[in-house]
Amino acid sequence: MKNSEVKRQLINGLEALIGENVCICGWVHRIRRLKNVTFIIIRDRTGLIQCVLSPDIEGHDELTHESVVKVMGSIVQSKNAYGEVELLVNQLRLLNLAELELPIQVNKSDLEVSIETLLEHRVLGLRHPKEQAIFRIQASIGEYFSEFLRREGFTEIHTPKLVKEGAEGGANVFKLDYFGETAYLAQSPQFYKQMMVISGMERVFEIGSVFRAEAHSTSRHLNEYVSLDLEMAFIEDEYELMRLETELLRHMMGHLSVQHKKELDLLEVELPKIPDTIPNIKLSEAIEILKQEYDKNELDGDLDPEGEKRISEYIKRKFDSEFVFLTHYPKTKRPMYTMPCGETETHSFDLVFRGVEITTGGRRIHDYKQLVERMHAKGLNPEAYTSYLEAFRYGAPPHGGLAIGLERLTALLLGLSNVRRTSLFPRDGKRLTP
Repeated sequence: MKNSEVKRQLINGLEALIGENVCICGWVHRIRRLKNVTFIIIRDRTGLIQCVLSPDIEGHDELTHESVVKVMGSIVQSKNAYGEVELLVNQLRLLNLAELELPIQVNKSDLEVSIETLLEHRVLGLRHPKEQAIFRIQASIGEYFSEFLRREGFTEIHTPKLVKEGAEGGANVFKLDYFGETAYLAQSPQFYKQMMVISGMERVFEIGSVFRAEAHSTSRHLNEYVSLDLEMAFIEDEYELMRLETELLRHMMGHLSVQHKKELDLLEVELPKIPDTIPNIKLSEAIEILKQEYDKNELDGDLDPEGEKRISEYIKRKFDSEFVFLTHYPKTKRPMYTMPCGETETHSFDLVFRGVEITTGGRRIHDYKQLVERMHAKGLNPEAYTSYLEAFRYGAPPHGGLAIGLERLTALLLGLSNVRRTSLFPRDGKRLTP
C-alpha cells in the first residue's frame, strides 16, 4: 500500500501501533531544529506526539508553528514529554503554511494574553488544549442535561427565536423588521414550553439560544447565551422542581468527573459535591441574614452580586454547601406568569452557586383569568398575547419549570472569572465579531 493510501490515525491511538507505518494529520505545535535531526510536535484533536525527522526529509525546513501537515512514518517506543511513543518520519506533506508571526502563542502551557486579544483571535486561541477542554466539558453538560431529562420522561423541543412579543415583557428585547411587521428575538422559550406542556406532552426541555438586550459590561452577562430549559406538568409545588434540579446536577457532576477526568485535571478543577438536599431559604430571610451578618442594608426584594456572594459564604459556612436555593421572590421581581404566593410573594426560586445565580424557576399560573389579571397588574396588554393565552382556555394543568444559563454554569464549574471565556463567539454590548 502506498503512503498516500494509508488511513489517517488519531494520535491518542498510536501507542497500540508500535512497529507499524501510520499516517497522522494535524498542526505543528513545536519545532526544535538540531544539526542532524529535527523534532516537531504534532497536535490533533486527541493529543500530541513527538515526530523525528532526518535532514533529508523534504519540506521540514519551511515549517512554521501552527502549519497544517500530513506526516507518514513508523511508530517506535520512546518515552518522552508527550507520551510513550514517537513517530519516525519518512514523508512529510505541508497542507497549509501558517504565517510566521502569530498573534497568540498557543504552544505554551497557558495562554498569556488578555481576554480581548483571545476573543479577537478566537479561532487561533481555541487551538490551545485548555481552551478546547472548556468546550468539551460544556458540550457534555448539555449532553448530560438531555440524558437525564429523557430518562425522566421529557421530550426535547425546538421553539421559535423570532417572536411577536418577549416572554418577560418590558424593553429588554432586540427588535427587528419581519416583512414589514415588528418582531423580536426571543428572550426565552417560556411561552412555548408552557404551551407544549398544555398540549399534553407534559414534560419538555430545550437547549437553545436566548437574547437579552441589556446594555451591560460585566463578567457574568452575555446578550446571547445558551439556556437549558425544562417545563413539567402536574407538579405539587416548586420544591418538586428543586428536587429535580438537585438530581440533575448530581447526574451531571457524576458523569463529568468520570468522562472528563483528563480535561478537569488539565484545568486543575475540582467539581462540587451535590448534597442530598440543597439548602433552601426564603429570599426575605437571606436579606435579613445579610443585614445581620454583613451589615448589608440596601437590598430590597432581590440580591445584588455582592449579596449573592455573601449569602453563598454564609451557606457554605453553615451547611457546607456550594449551592443554595433562594425562594419566594416578590411579585415585583418576577414575570407575570409566575404563580403568586400570598399578597406579595411568588412560588419561585433562584439557585445560587459559588456566589452567582445560575437558575431561575418556579410554578406558573395555569388559570386563564388569573393570568390575564397578572398581565394587567404588570402593565401588559393581554391582546398582545392572544396565541399564548388561548392555550389556557382549554384546560391547563398545574405546571412549572426552570432555566439554567449554560455559559455561566460552565464558567463557575471551571473557576473562570469571565463568562465570555465559556462562549465560543460571545455577543456582548461591544462585540459582533468574529
